[in-house]
Amino acid sequence: MNSAAGAFGERAIASAQGIRQALSGDGVVAMYAEKALPPEAFALPESAPERLVNLPDRTALFVGRRRELALLDTAFREANDVVVQAVHGLGGIGKSTLAAHWAAGCVRSYNPVWWITAESPADLDAGLAEFAVALQPALRDVLSREALRERAVQWLAGHEGWLLVLDNVSDPADVKALLGRAPGGRFLITTRRASGWHKVAEALSLDVLEPAEAIELFERIDGSGEDVEALCRELGHLPLAVEQAAAYCAEAGISAGRYRELLAAYPEEVFAQSAEGTDQTRTVARVWRVSLDRLADTPLAGRILGVIAWWASEGIPRAYLEPLGSPVEVTEAVRRLAAHSLIKVHDDDTISVHRLVQAVGRAEFDASHEAAHVLLDNSGALRAVDAELTWLMHLEAMAGRTDPENDGEYEAWLFDMGGFTAEAARAVELHERAAAAAERTFGPSDELTLTTRGHLAQSHGYAGDRIRAVELLEENLADHVRVLGPRSKLTFEARSALADAMVEAGRFADALSLARANVRSAEQALGDRHQTVLGARSTWAKALRRAVETDTGSDATVAARAIEELLVKISAVEGEDSMIFDICHWQLIWVCKSAGDIEGAAAHFEECITRRGRIFGETDGVTLSTRRALVRFLWDTVGDLGRARDQAVLLLADWERLVGETAYVRDLRQDFAPLLTPPGV
Repeated sequence: MNSAAGAFGERAIASAQGIRQALSGDGVVAMYAEKALPPEAFALPESAPERLVNLPDRTALFVGRRRELALLDTAFREANDVVVQAVHGLGGIGKSTLAAHWAAGCVRSYNPVWWITAESPADLDAGLAEFAVALQPALRDVLSREALRERAVQWLAGHEGWLLVLDNVSDPADVKALLGRAPGGRFLITTRRASGWHKVAEALSLDVLEPAEAIELFERIDGSGEDVEALCRELGHLPLAVEQAAAYCAEAGISAGRYRELLAAYPEEVFAQSAEGTDQTRTVARVWRVSLDRLADTPLAGRILGVIAWWASEGIPRAYLEPLGSPVEVTEAVRRLAAHSLIKVHDDDTISVHRLVQAVGRAEFDASHEAAHVLLDNSGALRAVDAELTWLMHLEAMAGRTDPENDGEYEAWLFDMGGFTAEAARAVELHERAAAAAERTFGPSDELTLTTRGHLAQSHGYAGDRIRAVELLEENLADHVRVLGPRSKLTFEARSALADAMVEAGRFADALSLARANVRSAEQALGDRHQTVLGARSTWAKALRRAVETDTGSDATVAARAIEELLVKISAVEGEDSMIFDICHWQLIWVCKSAGDIEGAAAHFEECITRRGRIFGETDGVTLSTRRALVRFLWDTVGDLGRARDQAVLLLADWERLVGETAYVRDLRQDFAPLLTPPGV
């Protein structure tokens, strides 16, 4: 039945014919093409249709996650008010798969169970509008999206017993209003945002799969085979990467080992590939492209990601990043990387990054030389053995990830420095790489090239090949004389290095003769107070000490007096906390022992440890090694077992505290076992 409508007053509006015709008070008529509203438009449904479920098909490949499923069960079961759980983590870590699997198990407990992709506010609005249509299908083509969205929110606000999954939320602010208007609901949110949820939701961090779970996921898609475990480890047990690799291997007919080879050689291309029939938007490269794009307004974040991509994935000290910007800039960049789950920040002031994020970072940012530079900058702060081991760990990671053919100046210095920190056999390899980088960058006659060659020769001696060390140092000395001349300080230092190698090779007479001649020539060229001259004298002192120790005809007392006089000269120029004084004083300890002055040697030992604590740090490897030598000295030479035992207990405790249960600690414990466990105990 239609009724007439009148309009009264200036420009008043009346409606007629089901809001198809509008008449104004001044006689203007407007025609509308709107449909008449159905009865459903005038009231919200009292309840949702039975078993109203909208979930993605992502559960077929679900594996593991018992802890996270249990936490979700507990959170939703025990709460009486609104429950909001935000599952956050790195893109591709399986947040959506977990949410879909858990929600699928809730269809008997909640109604509706509804999934909304909520990456942007527009996506959220569209998802809510679709939810309103699912509640009342007759309204699909009648109301605007805005009106449908509002009806969905009103229905949620007035009902309980439903579960809404908001997938891939970018910003907590995007969903805060909705959460506030539906106080009786159950929300499960997935997001890459690791922060900002403290006033909005209870956060649940999702990590990678366990190794066995990653293998299970791979084998569900491609069956079993060789190298699956190694490939999953290489992929960091990231679910999306494992799934992507397995599907690709199955379709391409290649092994897991072959995929690893492709990944190592062409990471950027491999991360962008997916098998036919899979979601082309859900590759590792594309998933992380979103996060990288969101960091475009913080260039330092990308720069940091490019640098740490070349280091080890765990235990990166935040202090390493300080050279990259001001404290505020670096802090903000780290915060944003962590907020987007690209890195993790830990309570011990370290950060970690997934190894595949590193692989993408290496492909995305050309920052290997800067990574070497930053790591080199941090080599000067190594005053503890644990810090030294951490630094070496990152250097080794970088050595394994960079092509030696691309090494430049920074890599030459870095690997040269690393050679003095690594074990003997590895030191040779690092010094070889440093020398090759220096020669490639600056040529065979550059000072850096000559220096790194000398260090390479010395490392052969540390590794036990003392004859080879002498041969290489003789060649290096000849190159110094030819290139730099006989009166260059570097030439005198090269001759000292050769004399030192002769000492280690047992050629004590040759070493003494060469060291004396070197001191005389250096004094004539540079003066008797020059640091290079004092260094040459310390080499002479080492040769003298070893000659005394092996030649019973030598007068150890006279040698001790000569070294003491030398120490006075060095102290006057360099001070007692100089490296040259320390090297020379170390020789005095053993000459005093040879002279029978055990008490004097012990006193010098204590003095040496105190000084090395000042120079290197109390927990530096040099200081700790000296303490180990003192234990042996007290034990074997002095015969003071009680004091030796006390020192051993303290030293072992310090090593355990610093590095934990390592091979070195086990060796140390075994070495001290007879002392710590006397016979009959």
